[in-house]
Amino acid sequence: MRRRNFIAGLGSATFTLPLTARAQKAERPRRVGVIMNLAADDPEGKIRSDALHNALQKMGWVDGGNLLLDYRWGAGDAGLFRKYAEELVALAPEVILATGTPVVEALQHVTRTVPIVFVTVVDPVHAGFVKSLARPGGNITGFNLFEFSMCGKWVEFLKEVTPDVTRAAVLRDPTIASGTGQLAAIQAVAPSFRVELNPMDVHDAGEIERSVAVFAQAANGGVIVTASTLALVHRKLFIALAERHRLAAIYGDRTFAVAGGLITYGPNRVDPYRRAASYLQKRLTSPFHRRCSPALTK
Repeated sequence: MRRRNFIAGLGSATFTLPLTARAQKAERPRRVGVIMNLAADDPEGKIRSDALHNALQKMGWVDGGNLLLDYRWGAGDAGLFRKYAEELVALAPEVILATGTPVVEALQHVTRTVPIVFVTVVDPVHAGFVKSLARPGGNITGFNLFEFSMCGKWVEFLKEVTPDVTRAAVLRDPTIASGTGQLAAIQAVAPSFRVELNPMDVHDAGEIERSVAVFAQAANGGVIVTASTLALVHRKLFIALAERHRLAAIYGDRTFAVAGGLITYGPNRVDPYRRAASYLQKRLTSPFHRRCSPALTK
């Protein structure tokens, strides 16, 4: 089976902001909280945090100098997300950068006043984070990761690479709002490719292993791993199981291809961190204009 890696870079509209940080004149460093959904030792986490640091530096903000970045690494653990949300809010940061839907949900239960900028979130409206993409309202804004129509491509590419596939397990995290939208988009196109879908809700490593093992008992199967923090944290497990059971698999993040996965198709997940720096800059240099910071960038 030939390895293929499809990467879709979803473009985004940007805002032109000053390159100089007026807050350099401040007598004390400005504090920004950051909650990452990966583990501290995950190489992908370093790539993403470096992108944020470099973008902020270009604007004149230096961590440990005129800026204090308080990091927390949740490693996909909902309990840690809640704990870290409380810790960071208690530090009274000027703004918090949140990675992924579970992190934003945790923060939403702790504060309705501290400004929050999110990245790698799918469907923030349905999740209840913003009122609309054009006018978020409240204290939360950020970057929508992708539109659900992209999910239909997972079926198309899976069938293109492995024409014998007639069944596909759709592994998803049922606790996130975007799970339903992703599945609906996959279901809409599957009949045209003559692929029967088997949606499987998974919550942890044990369920992932059991679900894949049961599905693999029949022939002509493939796997679609939908986008979620759960999938990203357990990416090595998903890849190992696909190889063990000889299942063609497609994933929504390039990090799966880097780790040895067969096919990936999805947006650039590092670029939102660079773009988020402009929103952090906006808060650090002026009042947080909630209605001027659209939640969707195309």
